Amino acid sequence: MAAHKEFKVTVTKDNHVFAAAHFITFPGHRCERLHGHNYRTHVVVEGGLDPEAFYVLDFSMLKQLMKRLTDEIDHKVLLPLENPKIQVREEGETVSVAVAGRPRYVFPRIDCALLPVPNTTVEMLAQYLAGRVHRELAGSGGVALRAVEVEVEENFGQSATYRESFE
Repeated sequence: MAAHKEFKVTVTKDNHVFAAAHFITFPGHRCERLHGHNYRTHVVVEGGLDPEAFYVLDFSMLKQLMKRLTDEIDHKVLLPLENPKIQVREEGETVSVAVAGRPRYVFPRIDCALLPVPNTTVEMLAQYLAGRVHRELAGSGGVALRAVEVEVEENFGQSATYRESFE
């Protein structure tokens, strides 16, 4: 029986954080108030070894990628573009947000991160970031990835993890 060998690398850094405002919708017609969190991220990448370097990937590459991805949403209002209860409209330099058809917020466009998610829960933020990590690393032509896992913590001891395998 052949042995199954697997390697994974993990990165958690103090600068892989983002402070952001959000609100989520709940079942029924409930929608919470706008509030913020200081989020932290943790990423795990699994794959084969580079035949020359004997690593899954260069740590500095993964650290730079996570820093860039978290910087993109740092100090932003996180808005979901795929929530049927929330209508997000760009209007020039502003973004208007209506909940269940009723006007709720108007933000400067530069202060918003419009995300392809149905709700800005930590589960959906973890899935979004994992997808971005996978696409960026797959496009870099490195070792074949077996899985990407991202954990997003919104408060100390309160987080969600998303893992996707590619085998």
